[in-house]
Amino acid sequence: MATQLAEFSKEIAQLVDRVAPGVVVVHGRRHIPSSGVHWRKNLIVTVEHALRRDEDITVIDSNGQTLQATLVGRDPGTDIALLKVEGLTVPEIDQRSVGASKVGDVSLVVGRSPNSGPNVSMGVLSAVSGPWRTWRGGQLDQYIRLGAEVFPGSSGGAVVDYQGRVVGIATSVLSRVAGLAIPTSTINRVVDLLLSKGSVPRPFLGVGLQTIPIPGSFQEKFTLSTDSGMMVLSVEAGSSADKAGILVGDILLSIDGKNVEEMDDLQSYLTVEMIGKRVEAKVIRGGEIQHIAILVGERGGIKK
Repeated sequence: MATQLAEFSKEIAQLVDRVAPGVVVVHGRRHIPSSGVHWRKNLIVTVEHALRRDEDITVIDSNGQTLQATLVGRDPGTDIALLKVEGLTVPEIDQRSVGASKVGDVSLVVGRSPNSGPNVSMGVLSAVSGPWRTWRGGQLDQYIRLGAEVFPGSSGGAVVDYQGRVVGIATSVLSRVAGLAIPTSTINRVVDLLLSKGSVPRPFLGVGLQTIPIPGSFQEKFTLSTDSGMMVLSVEAGSSADKAGILVGDILLSIDGKNVEEMDDLQSYLTVEMIGKRVEAKVIRGGEIQHIAILVGERGGIKK
């Protein structure tokens, strides 16, 4: 048993030695820095929530060299930010297909601290499921929950399997239950968008909404299949909703025949593919049902 443990310990240490050179320190906020991963040539992927400024961002690579970083773009929805760093000599990370991840896979979270260097936690992937929408409105290709701890400063670090291939990067803000891995496929999709557009497009109607119960008299009068809807509390000037004639006080019942009882219902239906398409909103206005056509607009992520 002692021999097996010694061999296992040796393999883990060797694995960290292979992965850690591609993980950097990112200084983008006061006090606690984050980690980042050399994803593509001269490009660092890190977590968006740890960048509290758009300028004066630096990275410290595994050689101890401090380099200036330029913000290419950020996507709060998926908690991904992309930095360009000229002169990086550390190796790029070895990526893996997100589809290969399984519950129970042994995984490591490899971050980097400016004081202690590489830092590592180990566990198993405690949950893996299909596409998942974050509370920030972004779409992850998979929900990958970490059993390994995400230490302060390790967000943005590499999540790797037992072969040292990258499952994704670690984030501590997308779930209250545990740290998550932002999947490799999601990162590559967002990186491509940030490189081409500087932002990630989001469907946008331009309304502030709040769930309310539908009075029984209205349910009976209109033969509704839902007992709640969403009241329009605000309409942004010039937005899609404004141009379509949506008014404060309207009660949104459905979009294209799909009931809308809470914000998740609306976000689940209004995907990126809906941008530029017309949808039919069913609303109660002045005690009567109205059908209003809305052209779905676009709101990009935060640009540099």
